[in-house]
Amino acid sequence: MKRVRLVMFGRQGAGKGTQSKALARHYGAPHISTGDMLRDAANDGSAVGLKAKEYLDAGKLLPDAVMLDVIGERLERDDVVANGFLLDGFPRTLPQAEALLDLTPVDVAVNLEVPESLVIARISGRRICRSCGAIYSTADPPADDWTCNVCGGDVVQRDDDTPDAVAARLEAYAEKTLPAVAWFAERGLLVVVDGVGATEVVTDRLVSAIDGRLAHVGG
Repeated sequence: MKRVRLVMFGRQGAGKGTQSKALARHYGAPHISTGDMLRDAANDGSAVGLKAKEYLDAGKLLPDAVMLDVIGERLERDDVVANGFLLDGFPRTLPQAEALLDLTPVDVAVNLEVPESLVIARISGRRICRSCGAIYSTADPPADDWTCNVCGGDVVQRDDDTPDAVAARLEAYAEKTLPAVAWFAERGLLVVVDGVGATEVVTDRLVSAIDGRLAHVGG
């Protein structure tokens, strides 16, 4: 299979992370989650990683220039060169989108569309293990009194998963990220996929839409 270079967009709670992992397995491309990548960069001891660590340790967002250095370094690794990538969590703004295409071609950008009312309900009901990060929900709790099935840690609601906090994050997404989504659409690189439904059904929709786009451009 020819390598593919994908960018995933979607509101918080749209299922972007779950679907990104499924698509990465399907296409054999590394799933590059911005959060995981920043943590790895901070731990690897490189000049870029140490600069990223300064901001993370201070609880600050990385400036675009530092973020792009981290992204650029990751895109140069052998697994990406051989297999492409699935980028999850970047770009978040229009300037980042423009800068990304200066770093690398993108075959397709996907917008996983889920109504705002549904993502608010999903995130507000989300629960997470303090110890290992396993994710649960009020509709699908752990087996034993909010104790993690995986490691036995406490399963709690994150402070930023309350309805007010979620609403603020969605407002920021609309203000800052949707212009980047529109920018990809203007360049004929965007496919929009309905993200409502069973996980496997949504994955099938995504694969069909992505394959259609890749066929259109000779992928």
